[in-house]
Amino acid sequence: MKFNHYINGTWVKPHSGQYFSVRNPFNQHVLADVASGDKEDVNNAVDAARDSFPIWSTKLPSERAAILWKLAELVEQNTNKLATIESTNQGKTIKYARNSDLPFIVDNLRFFAGAARMLEGKSAAEYSGMGTSMIRREPLGVVAGIVPWNYPLFIAVWKLAPALAAGNSLVLKPASLTPLSLLEFVKLTEKAGIPKGVVNVVTGSGESVGGALALHRGVDMLSLTGDTTTGKKVMQLASSTVKKVHLELGGKAPMIVLSDADIEMAAQGAVVGGYWNGGQDCTAVTRVLVQKHMHASLVRAMVKRAKQFKLGNQLHERTDMGPLVSAQHRARVEKHIQHAVNDGAKIACGGKRPAAKELQQGNFIEPTILTHVHQKMKVCREEIFGPVIAVQTYDSVPDALEQANDVDYGLAASVYGKNGRDCMDAARKLNFGTVWINEHGILTSETPHGGFKQSGFGKDLSLYAMDEYTRLKHVYIDLTGLQRRSWHYTVFGKK
Repeated sequence: MKFNHYINGTWVKPHSGQYFSVRNPFNQHVLADVASGDKEDVNNAVDAARDSFPIWSTKLPSERAAILWKLAELVEQNTNKLATIESTNQGKTIKYARNSDLPFIVDNLRFFAGAARMLEGKSAAEYSGMGTSMIRREPLGVVAGIVPWNYPLFIAVWKLAPALAAGNSLVLKPASLTPLSLLEFVKLTEKAGIPKGVVNVVTGSGESVGGALALHRGVDMLSLTGDTTTGKKVMQLASSTVKKVHLELGGKAPMIVLSDADIEMAAQGAVVGGYWNGGQDCTAVTRVLVQKHMHASLVRAMVKRAKQFKLGNQLHERTDMGPLVSAQHRARVEKHIQHAVNDGAKIACGGKRPAAKELQQGNFIEPTILTHVHQKMKVCREEIFGPVIAVQTYDSVPDALEQANDVDYGLAASVYGKNGRDCMDAARKLNFGTVWINEHGILTSETPHGGFKQSGFGKDLSLYAMDEYTRLKHVYIDLTGLQRRSWHYTVFGKK
C-alpha cells in the first residue's frame, strides 16, 4: 500500500519522489509506504489552504457546524476501521483505540460543532461617549498542526475540530511513525462536505515538513503537541515570522498519596494512570509520592496489579498493553531504567523485555516499578514516556508538594486521599495545568487541557481552545456624525 500527500482534495505524489516505510510495532511488518515531504510539498499545501480560507471562513457558523457534525457521524460509522488502523500502526490496544480514543474523537467533533455557533466577543457598548465599540472574534487564517505519534488521530482532531469550527483552514503533519489513521480519516472530510483545500495532510520528517511549516510566511498559527525539545526548536523557527504558537509538550506527572488514602484505590489509579497506552502519554503517572510508613503496602499493591497486565498483540481483545511504538523508543526507555539502577534505584517488578517467544519481535517492555529513588535522580525529573513508575517517599505534605513541583514540567498531577479539604489544598498548591483528586487521567471535551512551565502554553479541548484559534478585533463606530470631535483640539486648533 502506498500513500501520497493529501493536498487540495487530491492525493499528490511527493516532490522528492521519495517514500518511507511504516511498520507494525508488534511484528515489524511493513504496513505502507508513505510520501516523504519537503519544502515544495509544504508550499503547495499552504497555498491550497490559503486559497480555500475565504470559502470556509465566510460560511455561516451553522453551516460549519453541520459539516463538523456530519464528519462526526462518518467517524462513528467507521470506528472499527479507524481503531484497527490506529492500533496496528501505533501499538496501542484495540480496546483502548476503539472504546476510548474513537468515542472521544466523535464527541470532540460534536462539541466543536456546537462551539462554531457560539463565537463570542465582548458585548458592544459605548465607552468613549462618542461611539460604540464592538469586539469581533475572527479566524486566524492557515493553521499548521504537528501531531505526535502517541495519539495520531485523537490529537489531530483536537487541533482540527476547534480550528475548523473557528473558520480556519489547515495543514496537518502526522508523526512519521504513525501517519496511517490520519490519512484514512482525511478521506472522510470531503465526504462530510469540507471544501477542497481546507484540510491538507503532508507526511514526512519533522525537520523537513515541520520545520518548513514553522518557517512559512503563509502559516498564521502553528500548533504542536510533542516533546519539550521539539517545542523549543519550533518556537525558535516560528519567531522568524512572529506567528502564533500553541504548544502542548512533555510532562512528569506526580501522584501524591496522602496518609488517609485508600491504598488499593491509589494502587489501581497508579498502574492504570501509569501504563495506559504503554505509558506513552505526557499526563501518565510517572512518580508516586507516598509517606514512608505506607510505602511497602502501596508498592506491594502496585506490583500485584502490574504483574497482572497481559502483554501481547495489540489487536487481541484481551491484551492490556501492546508494544511500544518503535525499537528506538524502547531502547530509550531501557536506557532510562538502566540509568536509574546505576543511580541506586531498585526494580520492584518489570524492567526488562518479556521472555515469551511470541513477543520477541515486538517492542515490548514489562510494566516497571522502581523504588529507592530520590528527587535528584533523572528518573524523577526527566520524561521517560514508557511503562515506568518511580515510587518516592515523603515526610510531610509540604515535602511531598515540594518534590512534586520540583520539575521542569507542569502538565498534570493527582492527589489521593479521603479528606476533601486536604486534597483541595494540595490541588491548589500543585503547579500543574490539570490536577485530579482520587483519579488520574479523565479528560472531557468541555474541560481545558494544557500545561505550565516547560509543558507549554495554550489549551486544547473546551471553549478555551477557541481562544487559541481565533483573533480579537476592535471595531469602533462613531455616533456623533460631527466633522470636528470634542478631542480634536488636543492635536489641531483651539478648544
